[in-house]
Amino acid sequence: MQAEQMTGLVLAGGQGRRMGGRDKGLEMFADVPLIEHALHRLRPYVNEILINANRSHDEYSGRGARVVADIEGGYQGPLMGIWTGLTLARTPWVVVVPCDSPVLPDDLVPRLAAGLGNHDIAMAHDGERAHPVVALIRRSLVDDLGAALAEGERKIDRWYARHALCEVDFSDCPMGFANLNTEQDKARLERQWTQ
Repeated sequence: MQAEQMTGLVLAGGQGRRMGGRDKGLEMFADVPLIEHALHRLRPYVNEILINANRSHDEYSGRGARVVADIEGGYQGPLMGIWTGLTLARTPWVVVVPCDSPVLPDDLVPRLAAGLGNHDIAMAHDGERAHPVVALIRRSLVDDLGAALAEGERKIDRWYARHALCEVDFSDCPMGFANLNTEQDKARLERQWTQ
């Protein structure tokens, strides 16, 4: 799959409740904002990057990405962010990553694309558990997702289950999917990553 066929989507629209309400994408990890780690993983492989953010737009702008707020407000969760990305993307595929997983594999995007086969969604699996917010999604599913949201669906895995889904094996690098929900998570991963 060529870069021209893919849009990157970084989910940075949460409230950061377990981080004291701070905007997680702007938190520092190894002296670099978390958002930059996500952008670094996507840039070589996609045509455009969208940052889904519901605040701090000035801080996110100027990073070589289009900053987009949830189409419907109220912090409705990552599925709303995914729908926003699918709605606004201009390519047939959207690769989704969270802003708070700074050590995602460098080859994440080509591995998801290679594992897709004839499916509509390829989701990362670290050998122990799936990571629904790390996925390659066919953009033409946008209307179905909009309908699911209108029906009250907010669980990513339940919506994925409605479609041709495959899991892509990343069991060789499970630490790559660590996400930082708390200060303790961040300190622990920084120690492990810099050793």
